[in-house]
Amino acid sequence: MILVGLTGGVATGKSTVAKMFERCGALVIDADALAHQVVEPGKPAWRAIIKTFGTAVLNPDRTLNRQALGAVVFRNRSKLRRLEQIIHPRVAREQARLTRQAARKDPNAVVIYDVPLLYEAGIDKRVDRVIVVTADRETQITRLNKRNGFTRAEAIRRIRSQMPIKQKAAAADYLLDGTTPRPRLLTLVKRLYRELHTLA
Repeated sequence: MILVGLTGGVATGKSTVAKMFERCGALVIDADALAHQVVEPGKPAWRAIIKTFGTAVLNPDRTLNRQALGAVVFRNRSKLRRLEQIIHPRVAREQARLTRQAARKDPNAVVIYDVPLLYEAGIDKRVDRVIVVTADRETQITRLNKRNGFTRAEAIRRIRSQMPIKQKAAAADYLLDGTTPRPRLLTLVKRLYRELHTLA
């Protein structure tokens, strides 16, 4: 089995690439989906978030209001770190459990761990290979505007809250350009999947 970290900057096309790997036969573990699960109402991480940030970050149904929480943490680095300290260890435990399960099912599995903050959270040390999906800043800003309705200033702030894409790219084992036309990108993903499968 091979565990591959998949990362990039916000709106670089990482999720598109993850779906393509899934189509090729890889097991994709989505860190964002795990992060949603660990903060469900009543769970320990949810309680820790309420204790730290107050009930203003809750929706009327007691679920987390991710936009309200995002507005608090993306303006304040120490609050962002605190949130990460609550969520990351729990996500890491769940990812490890799912990876073990995949290895038992298929000893030659290619497991793609789709995680936005791979380098920031030190997860690159826990994976066998790293793929970084890149895009130029203007593409990121346009996509964030279209997808999230962000203003240019909000988009730039969100991009700057992450490690610079150039730094991530320099540390990667493989690079994929998220602005590549989809048919060509799928071809590149298929080729990379075959190569990773030989390493599994």
